[in-house]
Amino acid sequence: MCRPRRGQRAVTRTHPAPSGDPERGTLDKAADENFPVAPFFLPKAWRDDLMAVYGFARLVDDIGDGDLAPGGADADLLGVSPAEAEDRLALLDAFEADLHRVFDSTPQHPILRRLQPTVERHSLTPEPFLGLIAANRQDQRVSRYETYEDLLAYCELSANPVGRLVLAVTGTTTPERVRRSDSICTALQIVEHLQDVAEDLGRDRIYLPATDMKRFHVQEADLAAETTSASVRALVAYEAQRAGDLLNEGAPLVGSVHGRLRLLLAGFVAGGRAAIHAIVAADYDVLPGPPKPGKVQLLREVGVILRGEG
Repeated sequence: MCRPRRGQRAVTRTHPAPSGDPERGTLDKAADENFPVAPFFLPKAWRDDLMAVYGFARLVDDIGDGDLAPGGADADLLGVSPAEAEDRLALLDAFEADLHRVFDSTPQHPILRRLQPTVERHSLTPEPFLGLIAANRQDQRVSRYETYEDLLAYCELSANPVGRLVLAVTGTTTPERVRRSDSICTALQIVEHLQDVAEDLGRDRIYLPATDMKRFHVQEADLAAETTSASVRALVAYEAQRAGDLLNEGAPLVGSVHGRLRLLLAGFVAGGRAAIHAIVAADYDVLPGPPKPGKVQLLREVGVILRGEG
């Protein structure tokens, strides 16, 4: 329901699709995500549309992080020169121009051609797609966040549009559901940031608010240490509690829908809660790598949510 997870890319890059099939190479990454993109129990029409949305989100994220498959096929499809292909902002600009063709003509990139019928079926607007592009532009220019409010504003671009698109594709959009969805998506993004502190630092990005780091006496050097200090653990615990509160705020979204969509949304909330439990079980020691939730914990959380107990 949120932005595709950056932490899975080291896995997907080890077996890229042939450079002549950029669409397949992008969509195949769905199997390596932390969340179910389009699970089998959904109606086929929903699965097709959710995969189209996923393909867009995955590709724009790959462009923003410089993780395009080798061979330059994506850049060629977007009409970008070899020199510009090394410029992430130039690629994002070209991708945005091709996105606009989804709404008024015929896009060049196969991922966007796949998206076009979904847009037409559900009368989707450009705004959520432009938000995801804007988030990746921001990643090129902003690598630190001063306050928690600044981070929330980033999540409004990087995560919340995907949840809104899920509601639109399933025909369940209401103002209250959008508000709950935003809370869930922001929470999932924050949890991902906590899981990927070391990896993000390797990209010269820190998604822990600077004011919170100061409050817990955490320096950037502490995030690069081989062992997780007590102050870093306290900071991670604080941010994990915030994410948990957001998940609790969004959880009533699950009870507001019915059938298979209810199960899908329960899976998103449960995935976030299970990830937080894994962080807690690791005593907030996130620097060696992302703590992974077990399947038993995930299923337990799904059951709790579906029974309306949490």
